[in-house]
Amino acid sequence: MSSLAIRLPFPLPRWRYPALMGIGILTLPLMLALAASIGDMPVSFTNAGKAILNGLGLTSWDLPQIEEGIVWQYRMSRALMAACSGGGLALCGLVLQAILRNPLAEPYLLGISAGASLGAVCVMLLGIGGSTLGVSSGAFIGACAAFVLIMLITRGMTESPSRILLAGIAGTQLFNALTAYVVSTSANAEQSRSVMFWLLGSLSGVRWPDAMLALGVTLAGLLVILAFAHALDTFTFGDEVSTTLGIPVTLVRIVLLLTCALVTAIMVSTIGAVGFVGLVIPHVTRMLCGPGHRRSIPLTFLIGSHFMILADIVSRTLITHQVLPIGVVTALVGAPAFVVMLYRSREKRR
Repeated sequence: MSSLAIRLPFPLPRWRYPALMGIGILTLPLMLALAASIGDMPVSFTNAGKAILNGLGLTSWDLPQIEEGIVWQYRMSRALMAACSGGGLALCGLVLQAILRNPLAEPYLLGISAGASLGAVCVMLLGIGGSTLGVSSGAFIGACAAFVLIMLITRGMTESPSRILLAGIAGTQLFNALTAYVVSTSANAEQSRSVMFWLLGSLSGVRWPDAMLALGVTLAGLLVILAFAHALDTFTFGDEVSTTLGIPVTLVRIVLLLTCALVTAIMVSTIGAVGFVGLVIPHVTRMLCGPGHRRSIPLTFLIGSHFMILADIVSRTLITHQVLPIGVVTALVGAPAFVVMLYRSREKRR
């Protein structure tokens, strides 16, 4: 992909990938239950598990009504949203790094996050949409508008990967500038704080309709991406090689970019912009299982889900009785991790 990508000592042990997948699949429900048990009102892990089973309609344990309501109605939907957003953003990062052949590509590269931020700010500060549009709806419209603009600039994504990359950067800067202008001219101190909290990402307002929408979109995106795993492998070697192997390069690129745009738009419009997940997790996955996408796609989803759940737990427990924006936690972990990967890639080139 480029000299930044970390090279692996091959061959990898045959047992590593099945072991990682098995651990990831088995521990994901446990992570969800753990996240549902942690908060200002502690709930035992056992009771949290029982409340989840009751909510799924599998059991009818007799539990305190308050505990069961907190676990199922609030914390479980939040934990599921964290898993979906982490897995979805990590998958989008993996796809974009492959089709754009750039290890620095991430889900927000196409201006989607910046467009969502502008849409949310317009609803929050300018009252655009009145009572018919909420912050999430405004953010989704902004994200879609940003992606349409990038598509127009790149002639329906038929340009070369480098031109798509540059168009995404230009669009991101434009929407960020417009967002800064609206905030600086229309917001008071309290509104500025609310906007900043949203821009850094928050799961506080997530409820079951949001979580179920995210689950459906993420699983659909996962299936689409898995269907193009072989094409993603060929993109690593360039468009000419892909065409020689019978891959309809332009069509595949458009389908995958649209998929990534939809998944990213849904996540950003619901929880705000959470950075470093789509950038770092794909590199971690390739370190563990190699570059083949048939293996790295499901493992990337699992690692991203686990990472976001842990980040949400930390954001709620790091400071007593205060919730940090989840983007702060992901950046505090992701930035040092990426620096380490940069250092390791430099050492391997020597």
